Amino acid sequence: MLLNFSFSDNSVGFIIEGAMDYQAVQELKTAILEKLKEHKTINLYLEDKNIERFTLDAIFVASIFPMQHLSQLNKIAMVTNRKWIHAIANINKALVGVEIRNFTIEERLDAISWIAED
Repeated sequence: MLLNFSFSDNSVGFIIEGAMDYQAVQELKTAILEKLKEHKTINLYLEDKNIERFTLDAIFVASIFPMQHLSQLNKIAMVTNRKWIHAIANINKALVGVEIRNFTIEERLDAISWIAED
């Protein structure tokens, strides 16, 4: 399940729960691409709310997406307690040059503040 919300005009957030499979990643991509139709660049907040399972194809697609849209992503906040997701985010940060910060669930308010500031 995806819950999306906006922090500001060019900042959008998604709380993800349930299965993170190919269909869920496609829904997430579609929602992000809709926001990109409205703004040249966006800030992206992604929160893991007890995602039950991840499929390999979902991880692959989600890892490649920032590379495909690097000129349109200003910064990304990854909010999760899963260290392996933070590791993937760090690899993406090194590859694409987008400003990505990792936050734990307990640091959620810091992530929201950071992503909403210009």
